[in-house]
Amino acid sequence: MGQDIAGIILAGGRSRRMGGGDKSLLALGGDSLLDHVASRFAPQVGPLALSANGDPARFAGIELPVLADVVEGFAGPLAGILTALEWAAADTSCEALATAAGDTPFLPRDLVERLVAAAGARPGSIAVACSGGKWHPTFALWPTEARAALRRFLVDEDIRRVSAFIERHGFVEVEFSLLKSGEHEIDPFFNINTPDDLAAAERLLQSIDP
Repeated sequence: MGQDIAGIILAGGRSRRMGGGDKSLLALGGDSLLDHVASRFAPQVGPLALSANGDPARFAGIELPVLADVVEGFAGPLAGILTALEWAAADTSCEALATAAGDTPFLPRDLVERLVAAAGARPGSIAVACSGGKWHPTFALWPTEARAALRRFLVDEDIRRVSAFIERHGFVEVEFSLLKSGEHEIDPFFNINTPDDLAAAERLLQSIDP
């Protein structure tokens, strides 16, 4: 599935609310957050890489190419997306890139399939995931042909909001259902920002489809 779609896991956040460091390497149920994300995301795409700055050796156990931002300074996830689009265009034969955040261990297993289907109905658009009426701009399918416009947006205009570029480029929304966990409903894009979030994820791990 998705062999003609490149994938990038965005793991370049500063993790201030977790005390700094690499949030994606935090342990969850005996594996790292990044392991959980990769186990769900990797089967959905072809070539897969990791977006992160700094010493790539700290991700040696992940066995993925690590892409440092092509834009200087900490420009946020949009810089990681630009880097990945340029990587996909230069080093793969893929015409689209799927993105996923590295701190979201319950992401949908049909994420890419559904994004591809929606984008096919509006060629050239960005397909962006939604749930519970909320956008998740770091979970999207991007045409590699958008890379030049994105570079101008990020470098020349110095605008860093992912959603702002998606709105300008043109998009289609893809709604994902909430997950069942006992009597509760959980957002499949639930992300780990605080120690309390990590503790909640530990509790959810046993009740959500592995």
